Amino acid sequence: MDTQAASLEAYFKEHPPRTVAEAQQVIQEQTGLQRSPTQIQAFLKRLGMKCRKVGYVPGQAANPDKQAEQASFKTQELEPRLAEAQAGKRRMLFMDAAHFVLGAYLSTVWCFTRLFIASPSGRQRFNVLGAVDAVTKEIFTITNETYINAESVCLLLTKIATRYAGQVITIVLDNARYQKCELVLRHAAQLGIELLFLPSYSPHLNLIERLWRFVRKECLYSKYYPKFDGFKQALTECIQNAHTKHRDELETLLTWNFQSFEKVKISTV
Repeated sequence: MDTQAASLEAYFKEHPPRTVAEAQQVIQEQTGLQRSPTQIQAFLKRLGMKCRKVGYVPGQAANPDKQAEQASFKTQELEPRLAEAQAGKRRMLFMDAAHFVLGAYLSTVWCFTRLFIASPSGRQRFNVLGAVDAVTKEIFTITNETYINAESVCLLLTKIATRYAGQVITIVLDNARYQKCELVLRHAAQLGIELLFLPSYSPHLNLIERLWRFVRKECLYSKYYPKFDGFKQALTECIQNAHTKHRDELETLLTWNFQSFEKVKISTV
């Protein structure tokens, strides 16, 4: 296979195989050589290939016009305010809602026989509207088991305004209808809070999205909750204690290095 490595490498760059078995079939078709899966895997590694999780670009973020809009927002709106927050001249928070549904979150574990767990019945949901301070990593939340609406947003704005009374406050958030409605806009103005709405298709510019991923990994991965109360308690405690108990992890996770998709190659495979 090594004598035909160049042509196989070129093929796999354009047509990445999903499995070793698929690569094995391609190599047989391309070269006429039959090799074991172990040999195929070793060959792929010699080419410099690894089994990597496929990433995705949100919505139309790969659109050049959208990228230009996001880049302009980042440099003209986001970064200057973050610099002021770092200097103590304003409070900068990122807001979004997460909806945690009680279910069976399967994973791999070391065991002697295959394990089975009971999947909870129904679709009980724990909703969290949160905002995280970009500098201190303090987290503010409003929670319920029904749905998040404009009234929920107003409650969270009031909580933040009370905590940072007398200070300049900016909250970065997306364009969800319940966040960008007259009730919320009017309430924010009354509290003296600036709402900075993200360009559409820009979840990668919202720091709190990373916090929700952390919470899901910490509370849900390889965890089983037979009852909704335990599920809700675990999520609540994780979120409430995140900026103290997991301070070092959040400092690393919530850095201000915002992902850009300008140089990402979009695969059509």
